[in-house]
Amino acid sequence: MKTPYYCPVTLACLLGSLAPAALAEAPPAAKDAFTLTNPTPREFMRELSADRPDTTESAITVDAGHVQIELSFIDYSRERENGDRADARAFFDTNIKLGLTNHIDLQFVFAAHVIERFRPEGGTTETREGFPDVTLRLKVNLWGNDDGDPRTPQGLEGTALAIMPFITIPTGSEISSDHVEGGIIIPFSIPLGDAVGLGLMAEIDFVYDDSDDHYDVEFVHTAVIGFDVVGPVGAYLEYVGVVSSDGDASYVAFASAGVTLALSEDILLDIGIRAGLSDAAEDFGFFTGMTLRF
Repeated sequence: MKTPYYCPVTLACLLGSLAPAALAEAPPAAKDAFTLTNPTPREFMRELSADRPDTTESAITVDAGHVQIELSFIDYSRERENGDRADARAFFDTNIKLGLTNHIDLQFVFAAHVIERFRPEGGTTETREGFPDVTLRLKVNLWGNDDGDPRTPQGLEGTALAIMPFITIPTGSEISSDHVEGGIIIPFSIPLGDAVGLGLMAEIDFVYDDSDDHYDVEFVHTAVIGFDVVGPVGAYLEYVGVVSSDGDASYVAFASAGVTLALSEDILLDIGIRAGLSDAAEDFGFFTGMTLRF
């Protein structure tokens, strides 16, 4: 599926669901010798695989010794319920990834600035803004980073699985939770054909509940289909659901769709929307951003 200049947006490029082919033939075990201080040579690097623009994370890590930056120029969401109105804008929501080994990368996630507005029915608009909480994530690929990965279980060739523990550190700003939060993400991917792939993700979050003064557990589950459209253009369709241990919380469900454009092997642009499928979900969301690899 490769061309000399563009990575068509199969899940190898968009979602990481297809086990990406290396740019040159190299035994997967030989790549284990590459580290942060001994970077993977360009000819042995995997195709670009980003965690954005969808909610479902990729099971593929960044090659050892390389940096990948994934960011939203803007992420906007809006919700209206019983006359109340709320919206939020996040600017330069960024994920900086550093390849530590052939199977592990470290991620630093933050947004430059967030503005949240809430207006109750018949009331005055309240605005909060600032630098939000910062998240540290460690992605560990268990198998499927490269074609022919000897760690792949028999019968699961072409699939990829990873685990990603994370911790969120409060910044103390107006929009901070003011409490340490965390969880674990488990992304899994399955090829459905030469130009189509399925991505699945399970996530457990420990989220602080101010109203009850304790931590609630949220279970996030997603499914996404990624496919080539034409040339360097690709698209995806996704379902996301969230269940909370809080008895007062309702089920959250929304759909997402987007388009990507690969400008080169190391640059990917994206644009997409979200639409609420349940009363507890945001009504509408819009985002656009890019992925860069060095």
